[in-house]
Amino acid sequence: MLFRNKDKQDRLAAVLGQALHAAPADIAGRSPWADARGRFLRNKAAVFSLGLLAFITLCCIAGPWLLPHAFDAADWDAMSLPPTLKNAHFFGTDESGRDLLVRSLVGGRVSLLVGFLATLSAVTLGIVWGATAGFLGGRVDAFMMRVVDMMYAVPYLLIAILMVTILGRAFYLVVITITVFSWMDMARVVRGQTLSLRSKEFIEAARALGVPTRRIIFQHIVPNLLGIVVIYTTVTVPAVILVESVLSFLGLGIQEPMTSWGVLIHDGASVMEVSSWMLLFPAGLLSLTLYCFNYIGDGLRDALDPKER
Repeated sequence: MLFRNKDKQDRLAAVLGQALHAAPADIAGRSPWADARGRFLRNKAAVFSLGLLAFITLCCIAGPWLLPHAFDAADWDAMSLPPTLKNAHFFGTDESGRDLLVRSLVGGRVSLLVGFLATLSAVTLGIVWGATAGFLGGRVDAFMMRVVDMMYAVPYLLIAILMVTILGRAFYLVVITITVFSWMDMARVVRGQTLSLRSKEFIEAARALGVPTRRIIFQHIVPNLLGIVVIYTTVTVPAVILVESVLSFLGLGIQEPMTSWGVLIHDGASVMEVSSWMLLFPAGLLSLTLYCFNYIGDGLRDALDPKER
């Protein structure tokens, strides 16, 4: 019996030793971000959309340098040419003989750049505004959120037309115009999350230790909002790209000789009955990009959902 019990004790000690050695790796593997990454990678639609979006972005960045045509170079011998392998006009040409493939890639570069810059500005402004309002509360919160309500009441398209008409149609003005009317949703979301966070124990402990309000907001509140911010960003980028396309379609956004998907769609819509490819390709790229962002946003929402942990 003694030897048998000793054997059992040795086996138990060996098992416990293996468990203790494996514990750090297991704990590291069960971290919230590791779990979120695993859930996102299991979403095939989101992963495929992320790869496709990366491919489109890479083509828009590097493609115009690799193709033999300049985006503003006219080929008078190939005006309104349908898609063909002749002279490497794979997407055809427009009414001025400019290669549509190069122009679509350059237009995608401009539209994506506007989308990312305006979204970054809007998200940053929304985080600062919403976190400050939610954490301070009281009259400060009431005043700041009334400002947001007033911004919602302003006719977006009318003000955008006035700003672009008065200030001009430069690239940075388009970004500013879109940013001004894109940060309010972020501010509302962040404010609501901050109201629930400011009563947590770690915030009360920071207050008791005398941590300045600014440090509490940016070092304790904002990092805990990262999940919702990432999800909102993937939703905002396609919305901003669509707004830029609408402004450009109306002649209020990017102007010639520069181009964007909205400009190309505007040009293609005017000749769609005789040159349908001029509308099909830029509209297809825009739609494909928007779908990619939407599927990525759905994947991130499911991956970062606390109920799934």
